[in-house]
Amino acid sequence: MMVLIKNARLYNPDDQGINDVLIVEGRIWAYGKQLHETFLSGSGDWLNAKCEIVDASGKILTPGFIDSHVHLLGGGGEGGYHTRTPEIKLTDLTTAGVTTVVGCLGTDGVTRDMMSLVAKARGLETEGLTTYVYTGSYQIPVKTLTGGIQKDLLAIDKIIGVGEIALSDHRSSQPTYDEFVRTVADARVGGMLAGKAGIVNIHLGDGARKLDFLFKAIDESEIPVTQYLPTHVNRNAELFESCITFAKMGGTIDFTGSEDPEFWESLDGEVRFSAGIKRLMEEGVSLDLFTLSSDAQGSLPMFNEKKEFVGLGVGSAKCLLMEIQDSVLRADLPLEVVLRAVTTNPARILKLSKKGRIDEGYDADLCLLDAATLSIDAVMAKGKWMVRDSKPIVFGTFEKKY
Repeated sequence: MMVLIKNARLYNPDDQGINDVLIVEGRIWAYGKQLHETFLSGSGDWLNAKCEIVDASGKILTPGFIDSHVHLLGGGGEGGYHTRTPEIKLTDLTTAGVTTVVGCLGTDGVTRDMMSLVAKARGLETEGLTTYVYTGSYQIPVKTLTGGIQKDLLAIDKIIGVGEIALSDHRSSQPTYDEFVRTVADARVGGMLAGKAGIVNIHLGDGARKLDFLFKAIDESEIPVTQYLPTHVNRNAELFESCITFAKMGGTIDFTGSEDPEFWESLDGEVRFSAGIKRLMEEGVSLDLFTLSSDAQGSLPMFNEKKEFVGLGVGSAKCLLMEIQDSVLRADLPLEVVLRAVTTNPARILKLSKKGRIDEGYDADLCLLDAATLSIDAVMAKGKWMVRDSKPIVFGTFEKKY
């Protein structure tokens, strides 16, 4: 398949101005200004027969989004069996602009396990996405697929790290510091041996200990700060302040997106993504050191002051685009800054070498956005159109096709 996208405003994630992009067999073959004039010259009918030409005038072209924290099998269960959330569907991701996804288990590592998670990831890959997973769940010791963290990283291509390990949360396994740091050490060595990130994705709750284990490990062990990816860092203002300190030490922090940031800001004191980015910029934190993930299909449990369950929602991958829109259109942040959170930054920390950019040899994972509203017009994953004219055209195996 050959596709030529012409006259697009290209963000890579920096603003590259008006460019054309040529895609051949699922990869970026070339991009540049007025490429179509050179490419089309003398090609005649042969080109029209072999190449789809898309005029993207008035559109913004970005790399496909990388969502580094998704509950592919569903999450939840904190309120009983009936509160288990459903599995994600292909179009839940593609219509949100997501072309690469990292799956994880959460509170429930019993009725959902690693074999099922890997199987779900492989199914989504067959349907058109690029997929990876973390091994484990909230608990330490980590419940792996092969019997060990290093074995999982070496033997299972889909497994690129460990997580989400819960800290500072009443739902965590309450690991000791020594148990935690040994888990991180195993992930680091396994990642080195397998040529993978070996990242440890860490669920941060609202407990008083916050990032204490991370700060202690950075201070007392030889494990570098780059081995950790704490998530839900914007859960509340106090936690976010600790995470700013972590980022100033060179660590990457992961914001959790929201479909209604104003509601959660007022209800739980959640730090809005746009406000968090502004704070990082004010504090001089590198623009390479933050990511944004959706926690899609994860439960959004609400507890009272006695830690009793009182309600439940379900996360959606659509929050990524909604946070981008809020940051650019309302908070007036530069699109090139905000896009880093779902493109180059997660690609770097997760060591996804052909993802996160529009460049020669990279996978053709692309989003076409309306320039005025930043709404999704089209999504391409590995050179195949998944969404056109704002509607999905490729569906999961058991999705109803309207």
